[in-house]
Amino acid sequence: MILNSLMWCLIFIIHSSPNKTLMERSTPKNLAEMVRPSYLKAGDTIAIVATASILKKDAEVIQKTKLLLNNWGLEVVFGTHLETKSNHFAGTDAQRTSDLQWALDHPSIKAIWCARGGYGTLRIIDDLDFESFKKYPKWIIGYSDVTILHNTLNNLGYESLHAMMCINLTEDSEAIKLSVETLKNALFGQLKNYEVDGHSDNKSGNASGQLVGGNLSLLTATLGSNTRLDTNKKIVFIEEVGEHKYHIDRQLQSLKRAGYFDHCAGVIIGDMSKISINTPAWGQSIETLILDILKDCNIPVVFGFPAGHELENRALYFGRTIQLNVTKSKTRVSFID
Repeated sequence: MILNSLMWCLIFIIHSSPNKTLMERSTPKNLAEMVRPSYLKAGDTIAIVATASILKKDAEVIQKTKLLLNNWGLEVVFGTHLETKSNHFAGTDAQRTSDLQWALDHPSIKAIWCARGGYGTLRIIDDLDFESFKKYPKWIIGYSDVTILHNTLNNLGYESLHAMMCINLTEDSEAIKLSVETLKNALFGQLKNYEVDGHSDNKSGNASGQLVGGNLSLLTATLGSNTRLDTNKKIVFIEEVGEHKYHIDRQLQSLKRAGYFDHCAGVIIGDMSKISINTPAWGQSIETLILDILKDCNIPVVFGFPAGHELENRALYFGRTIQLNVTKSKTRVSFID
């Protein structure tokens, strides 16, 4: 009788205990305690991989990437399938996964620089194993489609670097000067703060919190998955390219309905580039559209921060706590060590 009672109690405890999702298991209890990969130094090795679309101008990209990083005193290694083409992608899903997994696992590689974005990282994210990465943390660098990797690393408790990619080295060298300079400063631990021109639509205020976010389409694509971000008390960065205003509105409405902005500390809007023309006309500026969505949020909002799909794409430490000071005349972002 006593034995049966004990068995039923045990069954009740097991079945009444909530099952933790992957995000709950992998998210650090204290989100302020993010793991920061070591800053680079001369002689370190950086790997170049393509996780998404075909690498166009591959010979030029490889040459310019190697030259730049060698000039910084770094060694460069390239993924086996960097120049592979498989329909839309830089190799099959298995090939792209293999290249990234190799770089994640390798103890001598100190940073992984994504060659380009496009589309495709979402297709491989669930096949990656980050256990060796946890033993040998390294900077993962990129933007746009690389948002999937940034989200994953944030949920695992690691900082990453939202910055230009190798493909951008084919652009005019003077036009990308600040992108290159801030990437180098970030990798070598010299990036401290930004002070940029304000915007007439800025919502003034001060806030501090961990910087997270990325491309709007990818942030929306992760809703309902283990890759969705926790934005509680964090400052959310958002950029987008090539979308209609109605689509931007739909995606932001989706984030709002999912609680993305309910408890965040602030919002930084980066480049909203090459916005497609609505027919009929949308009738509002992109700033008004965004402010309307955030109208119930008593938080600072920044417009026009130079990061995203423009030639000036300043590097940002994702997962790092920042101090954000916003007025209509200027915006200051300070990275807190």
